[in-house]
Amino acid sequence: MEEVQKPAIFAVRSTIGQEKNTADMVVARTRNFNLPIKAVLAPPGIRGYIFVEGTGKTSVERARVGIKYAKGVASGEVPLSEIDHFLVPTPIVRGLEAGDIVELTSGPFRGERARVIRIDEPKEEITIELFEATVPIPVTVRGDSVKVIEKKEKKEEGSK
Repeated sequence: MEEVQKPAIFAVRSTIGQEKNTADMVVARTRNFNLPIKAVLAPPGIRGYIFVEGTGKTSVERARVGIKYAKGVASGEVPLSEIDHFLVPTPIVRGLEAGDIVELTSGPFRGERARVIRIDEPKEEITIELFEATVPIPVTVRGDSVKVIEKKEKKEEGSK
């Protein structure tokens, strides 16, 4: 009788900057060869590694072999508790406040500086007011198209 292994998560080393491509290739190889791989994760916060859930290290190794950017499987299993925070999406606009000064990184106003007026967390959009505009018109942009230049100064309570 064959022993059934339960799925485990393994870290696969990849070329830095090629994590998404490596994950896509592992998924394609898994489908082509019908390998027992359950999930592949390439979190944006980690460079040089992807996480593959499969039934045993040998199945993960077989999924990795022949892929240019996959360098090897790290020894040992990765506990789910170490990567579970990557499984819940964090809002892009987290950390922004009304009054912050931001610079636009994409779109027609790229490079312009602006002040945040309003934040719409569910839609991940912010409304800004451009500094260089002759008439202050509120513009709504996606939260990932700005970077914070200066945080809003908090007034010290109790002093004038």
